[in-house]
This record gives sequence, C-alpha cells and structure tokens, in this order.
Amino acid sequence: MVLVVVRHAESVENAAKYDGFYHDRRPYGGAAAHDISKNLVGLTPTGFRQCLWLAEALADLNGLRMRVYTSTYRRAIDTAEAAFGPARFRQTSLLDEQHYGDATYMTKTELFATYPESAEDRRFRKHLWTPPGCGESLAGDVSRRARDFVALARGELEAGHAVVAITHHTTILALRALLENVPITEILQQARAAKTPTAGIFRYALADGEFAGLSRSAPAP
Repeated sequence: MVLVVVRHAESVENAAKYDGFYHDRRPYGGAAAHDISKNLVGLTPTGFRQCLWLAEALADLNGLRMRVYTSTYRRAIDTAEAAFGPARFRQTSLLDEQHYGDATYMTKTELFATYPESAEDRRFRKHLWTPPGCGESLAGDVSRRARDFVALARGELEAGHAVVAITHHTTILALRALLENVPITEILQQARAAKTPTAGIFRYALADGEFAGLSRSAPAP
C-alpha cells in the first residue's frame, strides 16, 4: 500500500513571505502570531488551483480505501477540503507545523536581537534550535510527532488502506528523514538547495515492513 506525504497548497503566508510576514518588525506578540499562523492563514487563488491539481494527481488512490489526514492548521485543512471534500479527512496534531513559539513571524534581525543566546543554533544547527516560548525543535518534538504519525500510517497501510498526509514543510523534513532512513541534517541540506514546493507530493510504498520512495511530483509553477 501507498503512503503519500503532501505539502499544503500555496497559502497567503507563502505568497507574501518576504514582502509581508517577514519584512518588518512584528507588531504583535508570539501567542497572537501563532494564532494567526494556525487559524487565519488560508490559501491563495493559486493554492486553490493547486488543490485541483492534487485531486487529479492522486485520483488513482480513490479506489484504495484511502485515508486522508491533515494537520490542525487552516491551510492544510483548506487543502484537504478543496482536493477531497469536507467529509474525506481527519485532523491530527501529529502533522502540525513546527511550533515557533515567541519567534513566530519574527524577522531574523528581530529574533537575534531579542534572543541572542539562541542565535548560533538558529544559524548553524537549525535542527537543534528550540524557539523561545514553548517552541518545538525539529530534531526533538517535531521528529517525535512524525514518528508517531508514521506508526499510525503503518497500521492503516497494514489494514489495506492507502494514506495521504497533508502537512507542512518542516514536518515533511522530519517525515522524510524517517521514511527514507536519512539523517535529518542531510534532509535539511537538501531543503536549503530546494525547498519543498507547495502542493508537492512524496509517494512511498510499504513492503516487507520497510518504506521505499516511489516518486515525487509538484504542480507547474
């Protein structure tokens, strides 16, 4: 059976990342920033078109007792609804984006000036960096959640279901490290060269208890 990991379709944040969300000093606190990121940031018109592409790209799974899981973030939920319909998916916090705590939507200049003690980790050991204010590290909390989701998906696959997981860039890094049996540092290096595209698809097969990568695809720019 097949496990498909999907990055959510293009969001308002993705489209305005460098001239909006991370351009100027943040005018609100970390808790408000996280609430905006989780509950308010939806898809762009391009994102909704990507959802139509996703529905077509994954149409071959419809007859395979498909299970669709999303994170609890609006942009992932909107992707699932637009691609598969409102009754076709389940939400799980295991697929949530890395929690950036008080650093959510801070510019790097603002972050390093406010929290200089964590600047070295953020610059050179990003997988170990724990954002201030109850944030999650990629190598720790995010990877633990990813491991729990892979166990959940394995159970679904062994029961004869195909699984689609709609999640976020950083969480995909943790999932890929597990599914491809590659160190998270190597996955990070790959991501620096080519970030996971919005609506990007990673397909894996479970055979003899092991996952193997099948293919990668993404909508045209």
